Amino acid sequence: MAFSMINILVLCTGNSCRSQIAHGYLSYFTNTERITVYSAGVETHGVNPRAIRIMQEEGIDISYHTSNNVEEYDGLPFDYVITVCDHAKERCPFFPTNAKLFHFNFPDPAKATGTEDKIMAEFRKVREQIKNYCQLFVADNKL
Repeated sequence: MAFSMINILVLCTGNSCRSQIAHGYLSYFTNTERITVYSAGVETHGVNPRAIRIMQEEGIDISYHTSNNVEEYDGLPFDYVITVCDHAKERCPFFPTNAKLFHFNFPDPAKATGTEDKIMAEFRKVREQIKNYCQLFVADNKL
């Protein structure tokens, strides 16, 4: 029995933190040849070094990820599109696709202020929220 490829797009404002973390976890939790995870932003801000660092703590390397604009994926057939912030959901372009749309508004850890320890604590808190969401998403959608 042949399996068709499944494409998942995680969309955020700048494709620097939340979408990159979710991209890392979804790739990790699905870990299969038939699922490809993409992430993009309605803008591109570069991959946040703190996001890379907190994912390395989990043993997941996202240092090779790039910050992509959603328009780069025009024409790709997505099965699932997940917006991870309200701003991206509001600005999400129309995809001529039958993708199932999902949304969860995670706090933006890049807006955290204070000492480096406080900022990293916020990144870890958001990471755990995204990790839990991704685990449930994979289980609920039998991926």
